[in-house]
Amino acid sequence: MRRNERRVAVLVADMYQELEFWYPYLRLKEEGVQVVAVGPEKREYKSRFGYPVQPELAAAEVRTADFDAVVIPGGYAPDYMRRSPALVSFVRAMAESGKPVAAICHGGWMLCSARVLKGRKATSVGAIRDDIENAGATWVDEPVVVDGNLITSRVPSDLPAFLQAILAALPA
Repeated sequence: MRRNERRVAVLVADMYQELEFWYPYLRLKEEGVQVVAVGPEKREYKSRFGYPVQPELAAAEVRTADFDAVVIPGGYAPDYMRRSPALVSFVRAMAESGKPVAAICHGGWMLCSARVLKGRKATSVGAIRDDIENAGATWVDEPVVVDGNLITSRVPSDLPAFLQAILAALPA
């Protein structure tokens, strides 16, 4: 399967971190990947600075079989995302199916809520280290950590390494 046949969901909710949403969204598109913004509902969401995103799909409309990977940006959006049982179930199902699940910064909160961290190695922004460890993961301070199908990163300056890992997980 070629990259232009791959489909990746990038999650979004209010208070998303601009670079952590737009960098993966646009970088994956540059590689020919079909990128789909997915929100808890199909309505406009704004970043902490007011930049809008209109998701193509709501959480209730996504199916694991329709996607090859999921990217979870940070900011405070993951705290809103994890209040959506459908989004949490989607992330859990993607992880359980062995498909790449990538989270950066506070995106790790979704991994905690999806209960996919037990026995895994992961990173995140330092502010949620305790949450990651309490969910059963071994937290490490590295730009990107790949543990099987789980890809985690810390902060916006790690985005180049984060995207390299995501692209490596998607066959060309």
